[in-house]
Amino acid sequence: MWDYTEKVKQHFLHPKNTGEIPKPDLDATVGNITCGDALRLMVRLDGADRIADAKFQTFGCASAIASSDALIELIKGKTLDEAAGITNDDIAAYLGGLPEAKMHCSVMGMEALQKALAQYRHQPFALETEGQVVCKCFGVTDKLIDKVVREQHLHTVEEVTHFTKAGGGCRGCHREIEAIIAKVHGQPAPAPQAKPPPPMTNLQRINRIQEVLAGEVRPLLQADGGDVELVDVDGKRVQVAFRGHCAWCPVSDVTLKGAVQAKLRELVDPEIVVEDVGEHLTNG
Repeated sequence: MWDYTEKVKQHFLHPKNTGEIPKPDLDATVGNITCGDALRLMVRLDGADRIADAKFQTFGCASAIASSDALIELIKGKTLDEAAGITNDDIAAYLGGLPEAKMHCSVMGMEALQKALAQYRHQPFALETEGQVVCKCFGVTDKLIDKVVREQHLHTVEEVTHFTKAGGGCRGCHREIEAIIAKVHGQPAPAPQAKPPPPMTNLQRINRIQEVLAGEVRPLLQADGGDVELVDVDGKRVQVAFRGHCAWCPVSDVTLKGAVQAKLRELVDPEIVVEDVGEHLTNG
C-alpha cells in the first residue's frame, strides 16, 4: 500500500473543495480521462482579482484528489499574482509529502492553475501551445518534460514518469525523454542501443487493471446488483471497494478472490493480490 501521510488521507477521504462553480472567472482542464488523470479547476474572483472561491472536479487516484483539494486550500484568498507562484512542490509540501510515483498528481494541479491563469489573461499556455507531444499515451509535451527535469533535477526516465507520467505507457518515447534529459544537463544524446523490453510499469499495470475491471469483471457483478471500484494500485497490490449488493454479500470474499483477483491474475499479472478496502473507506 502507498505510504500516504495523514494529511493526504484527510484530503482524499474528506475533500472540502469538490463541486462546480457556475460561470467561473477562471476555468481550465488538464489531463485526459481516456488516458489517465484529469483535473478541472474553477475559480471565482472578488472585485479586487482575489480568489474568493475555487472548486475542482477530478478523475484520478487518491493522490490526484488530495493534490487538487490541497491546491485550492493554497490559493484561496490570494491574488492572482500570488497564486501564480504556487508550485507542485508547494502542493506536495502542504500534504506532508507524496509517494515518489505519485508526484505527477501535484504537477497536474500546478499545470491546471497555470493554464487557468493564462486563459484568464488571454496569454498562450506554453506547455500546450508551444510544445511538441513526446508521450502520446498521456499527451505530455517536451516543454513540460523539460520544465520538470530542470526544476526537480531529474536524471532518469523513471523519475520523469513519476512527475509527468510520460514514458509510463507504451515506452516508445523513452529515447526522446532521455535526449531531453541529456540536453538539459548539457550531455550528449544517448546513442541508440538494443534493449530488452522492460517490465510493465505501474502506470501500464493500472491502465490494464482498469480495462479488465471495466470489461470483464464489473459487467458480471452489475448483473447481480453489485459493483466494484478501483481504489489504488501499488505495484502488484490492488485495492478495490465493493459496491451495491457486493458490499454486504456474505460471500464477498469468494467474489474477491474467485472473480476479481482470478481475472486480474489471468489477464494482467499472475502475482497480483487484491484487497477489499471498502469498509475502511466507508468508516473513514
